[in-house]
Amino acid sequence: MMKVMSKNNQTSPTTSKISTYLLLIVLIVIGLSIAALGLAANAYLSGEDIVAVGFLAAVGLIAMTMSAVILYQSQRRTAELKIEIPKVTTTIECQKCGSKNIREFQRGDFVFKELEACPKCPEEKQLITAIYKEVKEKEKSYGI
Repeated sequence: MMKVMSKNNQTSPTTSKISTYLLLIVLIVIGLSIAALGLAANAYLSGEDIVAVGFLAAVGLIAMTMSAVILYQSQRRTAELKIEIPKVTTTIECQKCGSKNIREFQRGDFVFKELEACPKCPEEKQLITAIYKEVKEKEKSYGI
């Protein structure tokens, strides 16, 4: 599994890669299906029994089709499983003048933490009043 660095220097796993073992198995099956199709063509050209030629060709085509479907399905599923890091926001307020500032969460932020002086009233310190993550509504999909 890969790790990706985000803006906040937090690592998160991503699932945008197909499993190496699955890819290896699919490539082996594709190779065997190409070999079966080659043997079918060779048997057809040498005048072998049409049943044997048809069997080899059918095995090759079925294996090739199933490999393509497995690759497509695994790629689609990994795209659906992608993990998104939610955006965490910090709200900073001045208790005296009521000015409010919203910024991205920084490591070490906690509710009721006193920060630097307020730009409007320098004698009063600002306070972190809320930390929350933004929630995005998922799109509803109606599978057909």
